[in-house]
Amino acid sequence: MSESTCDVAVIGGGPAGATVAALLAERGWRVTVLEKDRHPRFHIGESLLPHNNPLFERLGVLEEVRRIGLVKNGAQFCSMYHGKEETFYFRQALDKSQPSAFEVHRADLDLVLLRNAAAKGAAVHEETRVDRVDFEPGGVRVGATGPHGASEWRARFLVDASGRDTFLAGRFGIKSANRKHASVALYGHYENAHRYAGEDEGNISIYWFDHGWFWFIPLKRGITSVGAVCWPYYLKTRSGSLEQFFDEAIATCPALAARLAAARRIAPVTATGNYSYQASRCVGENYLLVGDAYAFVDPVFSSGVYLAMSGAFAAADAVDESLRDPAAARSALARYERRVRRGIGTFTWFIYRITSPVMRDLLMGPKNVLGVVDGLVSFLAGDIFRTNGVRSRIRVFQALYYLFSAASPRRALAAARRRRINIRPVAS
Repeated sequence: MSESTCDVAVIGGGPAGATVAALLAERGWRVTVLEKDRHPRFHIGESLLPHNNPLFERLGVLEEVRRIGLVKNGAQFCSMYHGKEETFYFRQALDKSQPSAFEVHRADLDLVLLRNAAAKGAAVHEETRVDRVDFEPGGVRVGATGPHGASEWRARFLVDASGRDTFLAGRFGIKSANRKHASVALYGHYENAHRYAGEDEGNISIYWFDHGWFWFIPLKRGITSVGAVCWPYYLKTRSGSLEQFFDEAIATCPALAARLAAARRIAPVTATGNYSYQASRCVGENYLLVGDAYAFVDPVFSSGVYLAMSGAFAAADAVDESLRDPAAARSALARYERRVRRGIGTFTWFIYRITSPVMRDLLMGPKNVLGVVDGLVSFLAGDIFRTNGVRSRIRVFQALYYLFSAASPRRALAAARRRRINIRPVAS
């Protein structure tokens, strides 16, 4: 078995792992990335937020992302209950510097980010699966199996960016299903789906239906990603194939079905369970969790890649400070954890309520009272940490939600009761 040393070992080469590896390698640390797959490889999560762009720019890959991406100028919400749709354009956000984002094939994006980490000096080992982690005074031993057999690395710090594999959370026994938002997902890719013209071509569309919501994400090369995030009980009603079940679900949403009437599915439908989870902590002595390795709630606001990458920037600062000044490690890691929890918390408030009648009413009839729509668009753009005024406007929006709920107590109570039933786990 070969043995090597490094300052930082990173489990996973997705957006979180590649980003933190690139940033730490730039600062002169010896970084090793251990990635189980070989890139490019398929991954879901193709819709980005405008506030990803400054992160790409700081990494030096913005032009590459622009080359592989389809411009996304806004997010469209479609309600068959209201018989209408509403598009929120990012140019209306409080911060006018990021008026658009990108829709990307994740295989392309993740390859760009991982190659960037290698170009900046990180040692990237693909097809290398971590199977053992042993913490010891002053560091960690990481055992993995790759193309050339077993290897071991001794590192001063470990970053778990293993995504939905949740390597450390699983081994520590600190991962649990999100009891407030149990959900499952089904998705597939299509050719010849109907796209809007002009500036709306690349916009993501969100369609509510009786059992959850659909995404419609236009991508380059004429491909469209379509998925359904639905309550666990609904998937348990399936009697035929996944493809048949997915087609039947789409048929219950006429506006989406119309956009797919002439489309052809080009890959099997995939189902993903246990969609919402969180670990009880994301830091410890000589380690931290970043991105989906710590938590994932719901993709409705396209927050996954943004939270992973912004978390990776904060993680790089925390790791760098911990290595340079071990006495400051505890406070550095605590700041990192507070930031990560704050970011997730901002999105989860909206996620937990996205299918409620009151939320649908507010999104289908937006009124820019006290700049609340501007603040909402800023939130949709991913501006949850920087711009002054965003958080205050989000609080106004939340107050309006509670006010409208209080004005129709029976409706609100019925919706809350229905949600409690919807999110109950279903025996397999």
